[in-house]
Amino acid sequence: MSEFAARLVAWQQVHGRHDLPWQGGHDPYRIWLSEIMLQQTQVDTVIPYYARFLERFPDVATLAAAPVGEVMALWSGLGYYARARNLHRAAQLIVSAHGGRFPRSAAEIAELPGIGRSTAAAIAAFAFGERAAILDGNVKRVLCRIFGIEGFPGDKAVEKALWERAEALLPPTGVGRYIQAQMDLGATLCTRSRPACSRCPFADDCIAYRERRVAELPTPRPRKAVPQRSARHAVILRADAVLLERRPPTGIWGGLLALPEIPSTAGDPAHWANERFGLAVAERRQLTPLRHAFTHFVLELTPVLLAVDGNAPAHLAADDGDLRWLPLGERAAAALPAPVRRILDALAAPDLFGGD
Repeated sequence: MSEFAARLVAWQQVHGRHDLPWQGGHDPYRIWLSEIMLQQTQVDTVIPYYARFLERFPDVATLAAAPVGEVMALWSGLGYYARARNLHRAAQLIVSAHGGRFPRSAAEIAELPGIGRSTAAAIAAFAFGERAAILDGNVKRVLCRIFGIEGFPGDKAVEKALWERAEALLPPTGVGRYIQAQMDLGATLCTRSRPACSRCPFADDCIAYRERRVAELPTPRPRKAVPQRSARHAVILRADAVLLERRPPTGIWGGLLALPEIPSTAGDPAHWANERFGLAVAERRQLTPLRHAFTHFVLELTPVLLAVDGNAPAHLAADDGDLRWLPLGERAAAALPAPVRRILDALAAPDLFGGD
């Protein structure tokens, strides 16, 4: 084992994380689930979702057999919903193409939907002991700082250099422990902001620390103006139920239930609701706009409350079959985007919203 790997593993055995719910076993399903949930999401946020997900879907066959809407509902609030759709699709593929047995090599695992090279390597290393390097955000940060690697890690040339370094540092055995040590160092000491450099096992060798460039490495993504978008969404209420529409499977909030979007060309929202749904609006009121940040843009969402006759039919004659009256009391179990959930939660506490 290289001196670098030996020092890192020795540090992890004493100071690393050892009691996370997905640690201590070699079940590839549980490891896969944790790796997907942890993508761009903090550990403390993931833990309760992980527990609820495993309680309902304890194995890959159960997940594959479940309706995608139920999968999305359990994922609701965790964000980056393409992860949940890909997880479901991958489970179905494991059952149909692999006889329900999880692929054992990183190369095979990477062929499943939603699994990239680094995630596949982590699963293969933890579950099957394969000697494969990973390069997630934590590892990129650790390598850039310790070895003084310049340039934005998302650039192809920089990423190639990082992969070469990650593979060169792999120990011949005990790769699972080593990868866990890399993750732990980046998550607990070599953090993005306020890193605990004085407690790092590589403090004496870290180029970024020695040159006082810790805040500069990794090189940040080149700044671009974040696009701003706006949209009006109809909060159509009938007694204690709200009309929701399932989003297309791709795009923002793909597959989730959301408030119908009012076209930008529509004038009076009440007239639009009557034309599209055949509903007579008894009350119309604009609610306080919400701002929601996506990965590549910021959306200003303006909810418009449209209260309709309580005697309106429970089923709508519509061109698509994706419309649903959701009783407000059932919203907790529904697959809703976070902003829509906030709006519906506020309907139970009207003082949280202003109006015109």
